[in-house]
Amino acid sequence: MIYKLLYLWRPQFRSPQHSRARKYEAEVQMCRLEVSAVDFSDYHPLKVTDSKARRGGRKGSTSSSSSSSSSVVLDPLSSMLDGSDPLSLFAAVSQTPALPHSISAGKEEEVGSDFEPWSSKRGEILSRFTTTEKLSINLFMGSDKSKASSPSSAVSEKVRTRLEELDDLEEGSQRELLNLSQQDYVNRIEELNQSLKEAWGSDQKVKALKIVIQCSKLLSDTYKASPFTFVSGLVYDRIWSMCADPHPLPESFSADDVNDTAKETCLNWFFKIASIRELVPRLYVEAALLKCNRFLTKSGIQETLQRLTAMIRGIGDPLVAVYARAYLCRVLLTEMMDRCKKLGNNALLLNSVMWAFRAEFVAMRATDFIGMIKDCDEAGFPKHLLFASLGRSLSCADPPESERLSILNEAWKVITKVRSPRDYINCAEIWVEFTCRHFTKREVNTVLADIIKHMTPDRAFEDAYPQLQSVIKKILPHFHDFSVLFSMEKFLPFLDMFQKDSVRVEVCKSIMEVFIKHQQEATRDPVILNALLHICKTMHDSVNALTLDDEKRSLSLLINGFIRMVSFGRDFEQQLSFCVEARATFCNLEPVIIHLIHACAAYSFITIPSLTSIFNRLNLYLLSGEVALANQCLSQADAFLKAAVSLLPEVPRTISIEGKQRSSEPFLLDFINNFLSTLLVVPDHPEQGVLYLVRGLLNMVQDYTWEDNSDAKIRVYISALPLLAAMSQESYLYTIPKVDSNETLYGGDPKFIAEINKLCETLIGQVLDHLKGLGRDEGVCRQGSLAFSLFGCLLAHGDLRNNKLNQLAVNLWNLSHKHGFCDTRTSVRTLEYIKHQAQLADLSHLSDMTARLSLQSRT
Repeated sequence: MIYKLLYLWRPQFRSPQHSRARKYEAEVQMCRLEVSAVDFSDYHPLKVTDSKARRGGRKGSTSSSSSSSSSVVLDPLSSMLDGSDPLSLFAAVSQTPALPHSISAGKEEEVGSDFEPWSSKRGEILSRFTTTEKLSINLFMGSDKSKASSPSSAVSEKVRTRLEELDDLEEGSQRELLNLSQQDYVNRIEELNQSLKEAWGSDQKVKALKIVIQCSKLLSDTYKASPFTFVSGLVYDRIWSMCADPHPLPESFSADDVNDTAKETCLNWFFKIASIRELVPRLYVEAALLKCNRFLTKSGIQETLQRLTAMIRGIGDPLVAVYARAYLCRVLLTEMMDRCKKLGNNALLLNSVMWAFRAEFVAMRATDFIGMIKDCDEAGFPKHLLFASLGRSLSCADPPESERLSILNEAWKVITKVRSPRDYINCAEIWVEFTCRHFTKREVNTVLADIIKHMTPDRAFEDAYPQLQSVIKKILPHFHDFSVLFSMEKFLPFLDMFQKDSVRVEVCKSIMEVFIKHQQEATRDPVILNALLHICKTMHDSVNALTLDDEKRSLSLLINGFIRMVSFGRDFEQQLSFCVEARATFCNLEPVIIHLIHACAAYSFITIPSLTSIFNRLNLYLLSGEVALANQCLSQADAFLKAAVSLLPEVPRTISIEGKQRSSEPFLLDFINNFLSTLLVVPDHPEQGVLYLVRGLLNMVQDYTWEDNSDAKIRVYISALPLLAAMSQESYLYTIPKVDSNETLYGGDPKFIAEINKLCETLIGQVLDHLKGLGRDEGVCRQGSLAFSLFGCLLAHGDLRNNKLNQLAVNLWNLSHKHGFCDTRTSVRTLEYIKHQAQLADLSHLSDMTARLSLQSRT
């Protein structure tokens, strides 16, 4: 295992197409509207009878106003020639289909419960389409005074008065608000909306209609679109309330269930609308009250929609006409589908419907669309394009759950038969989203297999990399469990189709981004590890001399994120093996190497305490710290060295070696000397103070319980002096590349040098005190040995030009030879060395000291 660590931490420096025949005149005739006469019976919109007489004649019978023949859509322009007037159009009423009822104001039931209302779209539209242009609003200035009428006044007079009030609005009683900002414009429209509600609440129905007409006129301006919402629920709820006597209407009521009073009131509203002279206001107001037709006939809504569609042809401005058509199209999906079925083989119209309508509408009718697609002819419009349009809607909205499998089967029967690889992948890529949203890995794997089958021949995949990338991006959000993803048999073979280096790397990056984002817990799954190692190796192997630093950094972050998510728990050997394999695989990315060093440092920090031999622990702490330091992992190195210092008090006095108990002091001194040599290149921690590791080590040495009559502590102090002398140099004896030692951090700062000198004085003082104590007993031999060691330290590292230090060195020499226990040969060689050094110019001061050094023999 140790050899693996040493290897792991060792630093690294690496034919023509014919058009179909067209018969334009016949096609124009088919598009013309059928004109037929309308039987209005004996009813006339301006015919008025006494209300009391009417009420008396309604018991058990139906008024003539409620019985009429069905109307046929008329050309709004040709009606001006045949003499018919707008009011007479409303006399053609028949029966209305039953529709559900809701009293909530402003909500149009015809659009369905899943339709997105105007209130939710208004804010988005106003924020997206802004303008700094000044706007204007034409407002009516009609009088609010009600013209008094006595109970005996003729009803016809009331009708004429109301029509005059409406005419008053259109004959110039208006004022124009100019230079409005967009927000002022919106605020003013909201004020009109509130005025409408207030007028309705105070029973000023004519005033309310005036406001509606005026706001509708705003929609004829192409440079502004009014956000005003017609409060059609007010009219609908009023008529509904009139039908509550004697019993409320059922939810699925028909026109036969509506009493004559409610029908007359409803007709009265439509007569008022028909009297509006301008086309655009009349169109929008009638469209707003569309669902009120339910009170009159069974088929009134459908017939009215067709008539309103024809009326739009009379709008000259194309933008205003499109806006009006868009409003009507909100309620026409089912009608449009019916028309597609009647026309038959109209694939282009069917495709336009699926593109234009909201995805929710299409999804709820997906089975019907599939039936119509199957009936279309391939020659006019390819079916796979129709299924592509359907797939776009189904990728945004969900069809009924019971129909999903049959939808996928029917669609894929067509898609898999497409021969052109380009057409095939364009369609298949869309349906991948639907498959992933609603099915399991089995169906997704089948789709991938089919794509591989179609795109592999003739290397067709080389021309479809964007679509293939889209397939991957649609799969990944739905499979956050990568064990499921990689267990799909065809997923990795699908990745093999990305042969272009740049594309393959981008795909691998997208996979790793999803893994790092969604993988919550560490994994040891071999399926995941093998697959992701392959993906990460693909990214790593793309690095070359031309790769930008930003790209290297991005790849390193992704690979490091993967390494962090790998854990083998307490199986440290397996964890280390994985790190060794990763170290060999990702050797070209330095940030990855450093990350692996971090991982291995953490592994070592956790593993070392489990060792039984304390000296193995100490040596591994020191070795791990040195390797971490060599790889610029300063915090990890600091943690290892501090752990080693804190472990020193636990060293026993004796240890077992080959079954025999021996003193631990020689091993401890050897470790401390190695530790001191490492401390030279260890920078101080900015929050721990100057020389904090040296001080911590010396404190531990001082507090350690040494053997009796042992000089080990003093020898540690003497060994620390060369370290302190080396730390005071302007340039250190050795350093570690890319690691700033204290020579760089302090730059020879006098305060730092002063701290070193102070600590040296303390250590020398401790040694001298110990030497003095040895002179009182039988420790003179030990005294001479220690004195000679200190002398050698001062000679090698001290500035002997200092008189006091020079004299101390002479005294130590003499003390070491005082009792004749010093080795004579060693002393002679030392003296010869000093004399040789004294011949150097910068060491000439040693010659004076030499004269004072004498050799003494044992007597």
